[in-house]
Amino acid sequence: MSTLEVDTVNATESFRHAMRRLPSGVSVITVGQGSDVSGLTVTSVSSLSIEPETVIFGINRKSSAWPILLRHGVFGVNVLNARQAEIAERFSGRGGVKGAGRYLGAKWMTKITGVRLLTDALAALDCEVDDIIERHSHDIVIGRVRYVHLSSNRSALAYWHGKYLEVTQNSGTGTIPDSVFSTT
Repeated sequence: MSTLEVDTVNATESFRHAMRRLPSGVSVITVGQGSDVSGLTVTSVSSLSIEPETVIFGINRKSSAWPILLRHGVFGVNVLNARQAEIAERFSGRGGVKGAGRYLGAKWMTKITGVRLLTDALAALDCEVDDIIERHSHDIVIGRVRYVHLSSNRSALAYWHGKYLEVTQNSGTGTIPDSVFSTT
């Protein structure tokens, strides 16, 4: 096994490469209501507690979704299935699609808070902002879950080494779907 030395001059790039070695689920955070909407792709969603039902994620304060999240105080967590790599790409901002344009080509629903939720995501959580913790260039958003929608999809979208992967529950292994985008 080879070892990769960390170059302290390029510590940020080394850190970025280190984090790409951490396999993560892929989610889309939707924010806003009505026509005042945006969103972002994240791999940083996690449950904080079961009682009360609470989630956390990190967001860059330079994100176009940030002021909309602050304005409305609600967000959706959409855990993507393996066939939703294109949605992940669109919400990542690649290709220059912004705001309501990111929502085109997918089926959405609204529940308690009015934020849009993907109807065929593995899971969709309708959340209200509970707290925001400022750290460096990002904030940690803590949200109270108000509604949970589960779909019958059986394969998840994951991100590892700069690529999207399919994780199938039945096989317990990951494979690369045909429609994967490289994000290196």
